[in-house]
Amino acid sequence: MSQSIEKAQQELNKHGYLDLEVDPTLDLFEEIEKLKKEKNAIILAHYYQEGDIQDIADYIGDSLGLSQKAASTDADIIVFAGVHFMAETAKILSPSKKVLLPDLKAGCSLAESCPPHLFRKFKEKYPEHVVVSYINCTAELKTLTDIVCTSTNAVHIIESIPKDKEIIFAPDRNLGKYLVKKTGRDMILWDGACMVHEIFSHEKIVKLQMRHPEAKLIAHPECEAHILEIADYIGSTSGLLKYTMESGFDEFIVATEAGIIHQMEKKSPDKKFYPAPPNNTCACNDCPHMKRNTMEKLYLCMKHELPEIHLSDQLIKEARASIDRMMEISAKAGL
Repeated sequence: MSQSIEKAQQELNKHGYLDLEVDPTLDLFEEIEKLKKEKNAIILAHYYQEGDIQDIADYIGDSLGLSQKAASTDADIIVFAGVHFMAETAKILSPSKKVLLPDLKAGCSLAESCPPHLFRKFKEKYPEHVVVSYINCTAELKTLTDIVCTSTNAVHIIESIPKDKEIIFAPDRNLGKYLVKKTGRDMILWDGACMVHEIFSHEKIVKLQMRHPEAKLIAHPECEAHILEIADYIGSTSGLLKYTMESGFDEFIVATEAGIIHQMEKKSPDKKFYPAPPNNTCACNDCPHMKRNTMEKLYLCMKHELPEIHLSDQLIKEARASIDRMMEISAKAGL
């Protein structure tokens, strides 16, 4: 092992990311583009990443869609600018490719709210129930799941399950409550949630609506019920983006992670977007996990090809089964 790689590995072990000095005079956009070509790598950026990372990415989108896109390419290396469970999903769908995550500590409050060892015991109480898990969960939780779903296809997945079958839904209780209301199915819900989507203030949103009476409130279904009840449109992150592009409205209050507004402004530069205010003194709704990724970490990650996501063949096989089941159901419905 070369000294530079050994040093990088030591820094990675200490910090979860490569805490090495980056020459401040470097044009990181130019250097990252060079590395992409040299290493036959692609960069995936979730909508919640900082604007510069979205701009340098080859593909921008929701977690599953990005992983599916990466699997269809001939890239040797997938760099996922997102959080840990997303990089795991990319590895599950592209087991022969090297998958990198700029910061291993870029976790997810929702995924971490459902520890697999506790969920396994919870599941044992309901042996006849079908387990449906939101894609925003760990690879290990996917192995305990019959069918995964996305916020886009969740309603259809639930409705595809025979009515005589009982359902456990994990890990997001807010999305679960929304699905109960939409489908009429009485599901057992795991008590997990996303820290960002639980922080929106009903009172502050109403005040913002009073200041901008023409603005439509659009919300992600991970938000709490009292926010969804006053929303003009509810949809996945990509669904919210599409709605702002295709609807005839010109102003929007956006109740999801504020990173998506970068794409909304790029796609609809003549429209106005206001981040829904949180129930604290912060002026924004950034996910601290998503924002652990930086251009500097992205550059170092690609240069040293670290940190890398490793999953056992058995884990990949078992986790993929729940994703494949979702894809089968979606394909039959033409989704």
